[in-house]
Amino acid sequence: MQTSKDLIALLTLKELGDHSFSGDSYTIGSPHVFGGQVLAQSVHAAYRTIPENRFLHSLHGYFLEAGNLTIPIHYKVEEMRNGGSFSTRRVTAKQQDQTIFILAASFHKKEEGFEHQVNFDTTIKQPEELLSWDDMFVKFGNFLPKPMKEFLSVDRPITFKPVRVPNLLESKNMPPNEQVWFRLKGEKQALDYRTKQEILTYISDYNILNAAFNPNAATHNFGNTQTASLDHSMWFFRDFDFDDWMLFSAESPNAYGARGLAKGNIFTRDGKLIASFAQEGLLRPKK
Repeated sequence: MQTSKDLIALLTLKELGDHSFSGDSYTIGSPHVFGGQVLAQSVHAAYRTIPENRFLHSLHGYFLEAGNLTIPIHYKVEEMRNGGSFSTRRVTAKQQDQTIFILAASFHKKEEGFEHQVNFDTTIKQPEELLSWDDMFVKFGNFLPKPMKEFLSVDRPITFKPVRVPNLLESKNMPPNEQVWFRLKGEKQALDYRTKQEILTYISDYNILNAAFNPNAATHNFGNTQTASLDHSMWFFRDFDFDDWMLFSAESPNAYGARGLAKGNIFTRDGKLIASFAQEGLLRPKK
């Protein structure tokens, strides 16, 4: 999977009838199904039951079991409410009768209202100044630990450029935050808002737990810690395009009891806030 076209094909589900759908999986370097994929495919399934004049404004999902990459995922959509302004859907994702994920999503018709947003950090390094994951693999591949090398070697439809690149040969604690520029690979496409939201949902599960890891990076890493997404929430605000770089900005207010919490915002390059997110993940030191 190398381009946005490939990603859209992955997220487009086969209809089975009676608000049921089926989708396949693609690895991001993990032995299990990527959480962002299940999130985005669930959003796609819900959208297939929503009127054209309503758009996703919030989602809340729980990851219940690790997904098997070799087994299709079946999505069942339940219509919880169709009101004058909002529609609510519940999506259940299953593999061989085992529920692996549940999603609640709310859709809102477009309305006019007042507006404000948080400030955008204009002093942040620009993507042209930074190395991408692909650049790091080429430049440092021979010096990387095997798990990280295998992770970076996977073809992805997104280019990621972290603002702060840790010293891979020296482990040390860092501030509880993570900022990453990202951009879709492949030719520019005219995408509708629904498709852009599905793609952004997929991307939102990347990088997020790094913010919770960073304060303990001197002793813990993804090699000696069991990790998993436990829940994930998003709120969508403004339409946007994938024509330029966008910024994923996360911070972690807490890690305790083998769980870490991260939250943050997604901005366009010119500072427009398009979405916010929050996730709690399992951070269990391996014995």
